Amino acid sequence: MDRESFDRIEAKGVERWLEGLREEFTSGQYAPKPLLRVWIPKSNGGRRPLGIPTIRDRVAQMAVMLVIGPIFEADLLPQQYGFRPGLDAKMALRRVYWHVTQHGRREVVDADLRDYFTSIPHSPLMRCLSRRIADGRLLHTIKGWLTAPVVEIVDGRAVQTTEARRTKRGTPQGGVISPLAANLYFRRFLLAWHGHGHRDQLDAHVVNYADDFVICCRPGNAEAALTRTQALMARLGLEVNTAKTRVARLPEEGFDFLGYTVGRYYGKDGRPYIGTRPSQKAVRSLLERIHERTSRQWYPDTPESTVARISSMLRG
Repeated sequence: MDRESFDRIEAKGVERWLEGLREEFTSGQYAPKPLLRVWIPKSNGGRRPLGIPTIRDRVAQMAVMLVIGPIFEADLLPQQYGFRPGLDAKMALRRVYWHVTQHGRREVVDADLRDYFTSIPHSPLMRCLSRRIADGRLLHTIKGWLTAPVVEIVDGRAVQTTEARRTKRGTPQGGVISPLAANLYFRRFLLAWHGHGHRDQLDAHVVNYADDFVICCRPGNAEAALTRTQALMARLGLEVNTAKTRVARLPEEGFDFLGYTVGRYYGKDGRPYIGTRPSQKAVRSLLERIHERTSRQWYPDTPESTVARISSMLRG
């Protein structure tokens, strides 16, 4: 929104530009600029709002993340797999498979939180951050990133809103700091889940990736786990989306998690087994991306570039 581009920064001199940003930080003059609202399609036909910071604010957020990221990484729990070094979605899926097949936790709460990123309350999130950050100026800067105004282009006209400041909720998807904020706040749920004894009482184990999570339970315990989850999330200022949350009872029923369907399949000899395969939604999305990448607009591209790009898509 500040009309600053990478080309302009390079023309001015990257070192000079970075020095100017550093001086803003050290002098206390730095203040975040408005975010650009961009909408991306969701698989259900809806749209997801992104809040894109300026290059200046993205660099500032990354500089802060390089310092505080490793500090808070030590606090995150083993059940959290999203946006963490050395962990990925397939590792989360393997943990779910381990719970289901090795420990008989075949009732699974396939949970969905309503607008998680835009619902995180600022006050308790800032308390999470202040446990490790003593610098009040840095905390003020982070709060500024959370409450930055949003500018959206509507009918060729820039419209600015301040919903995050007004509601005191949300961390903008698109910001560098947002994945850490999401992990820190979900950690509060996990601490309560373990600390209040729900995990041990119900033999109900959470596997979390960003705003996605499932709870693998002993048969007969999933309904109680869902009820307790709803109560805990409400206390945290969050809401379980009941329309998209369900209990799956394996092997009769399967469920989708992180682009894969966990369910009953049959081997070549006809024997049933519990396994995983890419979900129909993930396959459909992949086919659409390949179709787009091989459309007429990409004809000028080289065959080598097209093959490399499609191979990258197939690898995931």
